[in-house]
Amino acid sequence: MSKAQVIRYSDLQFTHRGGPPGHAEVARAVGTDISNTMAAGFARFDGCQISWTLLYDEVVVVLEGVFRVRTPEAVLEGKKGDVLWLPEGTELQYEGEKARIFYAVQPGNWKEIYGIEP
Repeated sequence: MSKAQVIRYSDLQFTHRGGPPGHAEVARAVGTDISNTMAAGFARFDGCQISWTLLYDEVVVVLEGVFRVRTPEAVLEGKKGDVLWLPEGTELQYEGEKARIFYAVQPGNWKEIYGIEP
């Protein structure tokens, strides 16, 4: 178990996750090096669409722009300050317009559980 700490946004490394068209990138702030029970970080989405089926529960807080999640049942659209709840197993497409989000997922070691290489 790690100790309480500050993770500086300015120290995070963003990794390309989608586009073109558009662009998406993610920076993990809390990973398995800090916690096995949860993970958290930031992402940016602008003009792209990323399809995924969640292997974890996820909470998203919209910090800037417009962030959209398309599911078979609905289109969820969040703006600054909105929170989206996305349960494990949800089939979705992430989208955004100049969106910056904070996300937290549980379990944090989902890649290990499902045998996915980092």
